[in-house]
Amino acid sequence: MRFLAMTCAALPLFLALLSTSLPAHAQEPAPVREKEKLVEQQAANLSPREHLDQLFAQLKRERDADKADDIANQIRAEWNDSGSATVNLLMQWADKAVEEKRNSAALDFLDQAIALKPGYSESWNRRATLNYTNGAMRKSMSDIERVLDIEPRHFGALAGMAAILGDSGNDQLALKAWERFLEIFPANRNAQDQLNTLSEKLAGSRT
Repeated sequence: MRFLAMTCAALPLFLALLSTSLPAHAQEPAPVREKEKLVEQQAANLSPREHLDQLFAQLKRERDADKADDIANQIRAEWNDSGSATVNLLMQWADKAVEEKRNSAALDFLDQAIALKPGYSESWNRRATLNYTNGAMRKSMSDIERVLDIEPRHFGALAGMAAILGDSGNDQLALKAWERFLEIFPANRNAQDQLNTLSEKLAGSRT
């Protein structure tokens, strides 16, 4: 009887230790694991365009800034893949040239990427950024317009457009660009701040 009593008393501790030693996935409720598997399977069956559409839909719904940033990074990862090994390599060379302050070489690489695949929005966007860095605002804006023709939801290009318009004193148009940005990426704190600043500035200029 004493042995039985000791065994019964130790049983809860044994079960507790056993549960903590189980792998994390084994402790998850079965419905949670099944849901995760279903989401993974659905994502695997999507085309790149469908996956991008899904990410943009999530970005539009998400109100938590950190979670929205994670989704935005996934979108950027999708944009970074042109679908062409040659173009991807040219983009990598362009990035390296920018890091090394060889902007002329970077422009040459981006020009080649655009020539090879003119429907790839990110090559235009990178060239727009580089032109902006070089002070070539008109060229940058022209590239941004091309980006938005290909991918109207490109929030990076919209931010660039807003910056150029703001720098040139076109606050009303810059405000419109930030509004478009926030329709796509509503949880972005920087865009919210920029919109509020411009709204207050324009309101003050009317009084």
